[in-house]
Amino acid sequence: MLSSTLSDGLKDYRIGEKLHALRVSKKLGLTELGRHTGLSPALLSKIERGRIFPTLPTLLRTAMVFNVRLDFFFSEDKHRPLMVIVRAGDRLQFPDAPDSKPPAYVFECLDFAATGRKFNSYLATFYAARTGQVRQHQHMGVEFIYMIRGKLGLLMGEEEHVLATGDAVYFDASAPHGYRRIGSRECSGFVVTQG
Repeated sequence: MLSSTLSDGLKDYRIGEKLHALRVSKKLGLTELGRHTGLSPALLSKIERGRIFPTLPTLLRTAMVFNVRLDFFFSEDKHRPLMVIVRAGDRLQFPDAPDSKPPAYVFECLDFAATGRKFNSYLATFYAARTGQVRQHQHMGVEFIYMIRGKLGLLMGEEEHVLATGDAVYFDASAPHGYRRIGSRECSGFVVTQG
């Protein structure tokens, strides 16, 4: 049984719809297609209606009948806008670094299922850091943070900027920067990176 994340991801390719369109364009019935592929008409019908997802060998066998490449079923439809939904329960949390104990922050990727992203978005939860223990990092591109709740210290080199609920910052992420929660209240923000 496929997880909802995998099932939703496969639905985005619309394999069944593409198979149906191919079959209709060639004026083939399900029974006739079944004879060419060796698959039952019932199985082909379930694939076309999106009830089940075909295995790669099944899909390849079908593609060969229509003289199309396998990637035909996985290419994006140019007429359909990209849209991916990431459910709250499908996100995973990652610490700022694998070896950080305790972590300075954890982040959840909000757009991991989208292919060809132009930016990356995260929900970040920040934790208090010991004095002088703020780990700085840098990466190409820019970064944007919108504070959802709490107070955050954004260290840029030697200078610290304090952000409170509702504040936002946009900065050059190639400069060394790090974060620390200020105070004991929960601290979280929406983070977007590009580069």
